[in-house]
Amino acid sequence: MEDLLKQGSLKLHWVENHMPVLQEIRKNFIKEQPLAGFKIGMALHTEAKTGMLAITLADAGANIRLASCNPLSTDDSVAHALRDEYGLDVYAKKWETQDEYYANLNTVLNMNPDLIIDDGADLITMAHTTRREVLPNIKAANEETTTGVTRLKAMAADGTLSFPVLDVNDAKMKFLFDNRYGTGQSAFDGWMNATNLLVAGKTVVVAGYGWCGKGIAMRAKGFGACVIVTEVDPVKAIEAKMDGFQVMRMIDAVKVADMVFTVTGCKDILTLEHFQVMKDGCVVGNVGHFDNEINKEHLYALSESCTRVREFIDEYKMKDGRRIYLIGEGRLMNLAAGQGHPAEIMDMSFATQALGIEYMSKNYKDMSPQVYRVPEDIDSRIASIKLESMGVLIDKLSDDQVRYTTGWKEGT
Repeated sequence: MEDLLKQGSLKLHWVENHMPVLQEIRKNFIKEQPLAGFKIGMALHTEAKTGMLAITLADAGANIRLASCNPLSTDDSVAHALRDEYGLDVYAKKWETQDEYYANLNTVLNMNPDLIIDDGADLITMAHTTRREVLPNIKAANEETTTGVTRLKAMAADGTLSFPVLDVNDAKMKFLFDNRYGTGQSAFDGWMNATNLLVAGKTVVVAGYGWCGKGIAMRAKGFGACVIVTEVDPVKAIEAKMDGFQVMRMIDAVKVADMVFTVTGCKDILTLEHFQVMKDGCVVGNVGHFDNEINKEHLYALSESCTRVREFIDEYKMKDGRRIYLIGEGRLMNLAAGQGHPAEIMDMSFATQALGIEYMSKNYKDMSPQVYRVPEDIDSRIASIKLESMGVLIDKLSDDQVRYTTGWKEGT
C-alpha cells in the first residue's frame, strides 16, 4: 500500500506541474474560498487530472466526495493518494463490478450534495430516479460530456430536470481541445497499451465524425493509416470526405477494417450484422462514454469462446473460425487501457469545470431547471491564462477597429 500511495502521489504532483491554468485558479480559490460550505458530489474518471480538480475544489472550501463515472477508469494509486495524502472521500477502484459502481455512486449521493459534477449524467439520473430524496438539496450541477448533455437535454425537454445544469462539454475551451486533441491522442495511447500493435499501413474505421471522431481520424491519418469514416449525418459525412477520408456504410467498412473505433455517443454501432462479415483479426474498441456502442451480447452469441489474451484484450473466436478482438470490455479504451487525455488538455477542461461550478454556486437561485451554456467570459479567461502559460502573445483590436467591427455606418 505504501508503494501504491507513492505512485499516486507522484502522478498527482506530475500533473500539478503541467496544469498551469487550474493552478492559477486554485491560487485564487484558496484566497477567496468561493465554495465554502458547499458539499460537492462528483462522478468523474478517477485519475490524476481529476484528482487535481478535486483538490482545487477542496481548497476552495468545498466538502468533496468522489466516485468514478466508469467501472474501468479509476487509477487505484491516485484514489489511494487522494484519500491518504489529501484526506478526500474517494469511492472508486479499477475493475468495479456493476453493483460496486452503483454502490459508489449511491455513497456520493449519501452526502446529500449541494452541487454535482457529473460525466455521463449517471449521478444526476440516479438523483431523479432511485434517490429522489436528495433532490431538494441539490442546487445545480455541471455535466462534462456529450452523452450526459444529451440525456440532460432530454430530461429538460420532458420537464423532469429539477435543477439547472451547466453544459461544460460545449464550452469552446472544452470541446475544441479535449474532444478533438485529447481524444485523438488518448485513444491511441489506449490502443498501444492494450495491443502493442502498429497503426501505420492498417485500415482504421472511425464511427462518428463529431469532434472526438475528427481527432481520432486525424491522428490515425498521421500514424499512416488508411482511414474510413462512417456517419449518419450527411453534413458530417461530406466534411469527412472533404477532409480526405473515405466515407462508407459500416456494413461495408468492417469487411476491410483492421481496427474499428466507435465514438458516437449512440448504441448498437457494431451489431450482429457487422460481426458476421467482419474481417478476421479485426480489433474493435470504443471511445464513446457507455459500453453499449459495441453490442457485446451479439458478439458473444456468434462466438464459440472468449479468452483474455492480454490484460485489456478479449479474443472472441467465431464459430466459423474468425477472431475478433475487443479492447477494455467495450468501455472507454483511452481510460480502461490508457491514462486518459493529456494533462495539458484536461487543464483547460477542468479549469472550465472549476470556474463553472463557482458560477453555478453563485447564480443557481436565478436559474430555472434547464441546461445552460458556459458563459463566454469563462472561456475567454481560461484561454488568456492558457496563452500566458504557453508564452504566447496575441494582437488586440484598437479602439478604432472595435468601432469598425461593431458599427454599421462605416463601409469598406
